[in-house]
Amino acid sequence: MKLPRRVLFTLSVLLCLVAAATPLMPVGPGGVFTYRRIFKSSVPEFIEIKIPENGGNATFEIRQLDEDSGASPFEVSPALRAKIFELIGQLSNFKGVDLDVHRKIANLGEKTFQWSRGTESYEVKFNYTLNSSATQLLQICEGLARQQELLELLQRRMKYDRLGVNDALMELESDINKAILPEPMRALPLLDQIAADSRFVEIARQRARTLAERIRHQA
Repeated sequence: MKLPRRVLFTLSVLLCLVAAATPLMPVGPGGVFTYRRIFKSSVPEFIEIKIPENGGNATFEIRQLDEDSGASPFEVSPALRAKIFELIGQLSNFKGVDLDVHRKIANLGEKTFQWSRGTESYEVKFNYTLNSSATQLLQICEGLARQQELLELLQRRMKYDRLGVNDALMELESDINKAILPEPMRALPLLDQIAADSRFVEIARQRARTLAERIRHQA
């Protein structure tokens, strides 16, 4: 039976009032992922990356062990952040997970994956792993660390050693060729700045233009 319009209107108003009076369920805080690698006598000896799940700037710290500690913020795209936490989910947030191969192999540095939320925290340490999800996560983390190293190198050379900018660009180009960097588009502002600045040598400016065009085309 078709209800009269007046009845339908009254029902719709009542539903709206009920919906407005019903409190929204608060969105729970997301977890925070931490990657740490300690490898004495290497360069760098210490890497730590923290990435919150529900947005906000990630932080990184790259240094030698005898240097002062101090984290700096950096950006991670929503797509990459989602991929990272997808892999963490595949690893059960590291709860009760054993990733190390437990074989006598060379020391490759102690790696730590940690997931925490409030008072809940799980972590796993390993030297080398064959787990596919862990390997992907490790490659992303090491790639992010390398990416930040290169960006800082470029910034230093631009400020203090203009003739050394081209060498830094060659390092960036090499890592892009090897697909090491998770988000090479982070270098675009620096590349555009170099390409447009006549204070840098022409070979560096041309390399910056070429890399910027390549990154934009791939994106």
